[in-house]
Amino acid sequence: MSKRAAVVAVSCGALLAGCGSGASAETDEVVSHLVEAGLPADDIRVADGAVYLGGDAHVSLDASREMLKPGEGHHELHRTINLVGPNVTRICVNPTAVFNAYNRLSQGLDLALANYNALGLRLHFVRGPTTGCTATITVTTTAGAGSSAGYPSNGLPYGHIYVGTGLSSYSLDRAEHAITHAIGHTIGLRHTDHFDPSISCGTTIPGPEGSGGIGFIPIPGMPPPSPGGSIMNTCIPPDTDGEFTPSDIAGLNYLY
Repeated sequence: MSKRAAVVAVSCGALLAGCGSGASAETDEVVSHLVEAGLPADDIRVADGAVYLGGDAHVSLDASREMLKPGEGHHELHRTINLVGPNVTRICVNPTAVFNAYNRLSQGLDLALANYNALGLRLHFVRGPTTGCTATITVTTTAGAGSSAGYPSNGLPYGHIYVGTGLSSYSLDRAEHAITHAIGHTIGLRHTDHFDPSISCGTTIPGPEGSGGIGFIPIPGMPPPSPGGSIMNTCIPPDTDGEFTPSDIAGLNYLY
């Protein structure tokens, strides 16, 4: 049985005293740091002296200590529990005919795909329809001037992206930003400022996001969120250039 399959739940109690008779001092410290950083105790697991989040994300002692540094903690770029599996390397992104009829949106899609492909990740995005892909995402239109998508499951990216036709009235950079952001969700990125969307939205609406059962797993080494600091912020800044920030690039390279 693999270590991952053997993961068992932490049952430390409210004070985290004595996480099992065989737990090491280091394991106890990692667990206490995670809870202090605001991560739910029922999402923390231990197996063979190692600590995991969401069942499959190992957290080292150094990483857990970084979560408690002033100004950082759990307020960093986060991913979902599920990611795109290692067998997925070539992803077909297929826009509908209706989507293609909006020239600004179609150009934005090309630029968004180029944003990811320029990083040399193991995930390569191809505008379809074409053949030889290990996963497919359909891009279609919806109302409004934003975008939306879901999160990975069963090792595959989410299969649909919805892009508001209202974006065709805005700049090409804004369309590029919105679609790049949506692709980020399909491969497991959550909103950088999920705990306080006012960081990018400038208002208390929308409020903080819940886990939704899909997890807020911190990506190591990410700085705290700031306006314009990540393409995965909740709201799009009016002066966006549609490009990844250095933190986005570092996070994506860490994951893929």
